[in-house]
Amino acid sequence: MKALLDLITTKNMKSVYLDYAASTYLDPAVLKKMIPCLRGYFGNPSSMHKMGRQSKSIIKNAKHDIAEILNAKPEEIIFTGSGTETDNLAVLGTAYGNRSKGKHIIVSKIEHKAVLEAAKKLKRDGFEITYLNVDSSGLIKISELKKSIKQDTILISIMTANNEIGAIQPIAEISKIIKIFKNKGLPLFHTDACQAAGVLDLNVNKLGVDLMTLNGSKIYGPKGIGCLYVKSGIKLEPIIIGGEQEWGLRAGTENLASIIGFVEAFKLAEKLKFKENKRLTNLRNYFIKNIIKSIPDCRLNGHPAKRLPNNVNVSIKGIEGESLVLMLDKYGIFASTGSACSASDLEPSHVISAIDISPELSHSNIRFTLGRKTTKKDIDYVLKILPQAVKKLKTASSLR
Repeated sequence: MKALLDLITTKNMKSVYLDYAASTYLDPAVLKKMIPCLRGYFGNPSSMHKMGRQSKSIIKNAKHDIAEILNAKPEEIIFTGSGTETDNLAVLGTAYGNRSKGKHIIVSKIEHKAVLEAAKKLKRDGFEITYLNVDSSGLIKISELKKSIKQDTILISIMTANNEIGAIQPIAEISKIIKIFKNKGLPLFHTDACQAAGVLDLNVNKLGVDLMTLNGSKIYGPKGIGCLYVKSGIKLEPIIIGGEQEWGLRAGTENLASIIGFVEAFKLAEKLKFKENKRLTNLRNYFIKNIIKSIPDCRLNGHPAKRLPNNVNVSIKGIEGESLVLMLDKYGIFASTGSACSASDLEPSHVISAIDISPELSHSNIRFTLGRKTTKKDIDYVLKILPQAVKKLKTASSLR
């Protein structure tokens, strides 16, 4: 009898998308909200005439809606062009805006590259950067954080939930520690919450953060839209200049349709949050249990409980993650090895390296991230294909 992999043809192949951490589809309800702006509201919000004022009013209402979800003020909301740009503005803008008060920045080793590359740039510009270690499950070491804060520390950036291994950091606890060291409002605390939106409580007052990054492409909203919460009174230096939009912090004509789409997506995600979290957590646990059971030498990456409901990241001894992703792709299963922003980088993931994984496993991880359209049938299909795909890759590897 032929192996299951050989029996599956393109004609009857099932399609299973499990890369929701990289990008989500645009929810139809979100598109419906965007269409009027795409068709009719094209006035520049900076214009004084009626059409300009209409657009400006739409943005004002959008900021009110986002602020309500975050328990913030509308004037504390800045719209940007992406999550990456938002991280850049938070890190670079804070550093340059407060450099007269200090030049020490703290970031964790598992931040998104939008934060890490910004930190590298700051180092070239004369800032001192401290990189916090994480434990084997991906959680930062609180004791190390305490030791790292200095008198001239102006910014600490720790992501709410990791995009690769799903580890959820104790942001509120970290905030309380930082407040002990605060002097004249510094150090400021920034968190990248792109993966946490629509999953965790992002009440900025409860979390105690000063800056928070969000974007649309992770919450079934449009791509090319980001949002930065900036607590009142914080001094930022803009990184995009040439206009007075967004309180003078982000020049450029506002993307009205995407702003509306982002707001609608965020509101819908909040509405579905509790029900969807429960459903995805059950699916995730079922998936993890059966992967570990069916594939020898398989390790779960990230904390077993303090992880995003949709995240499954495993390392499988004896295979290369990229090869497995490509093989699964042939059978209609779409996964990844980690961050989509680093997909062309052949080096081991900086996140995987940070959790002290063995060298032989550093290239063997694969990430499955579930979403609103993921069903148990989808997971069962993957569980049929995955063990055979792994076996096939191991056999091919042993023949080299």
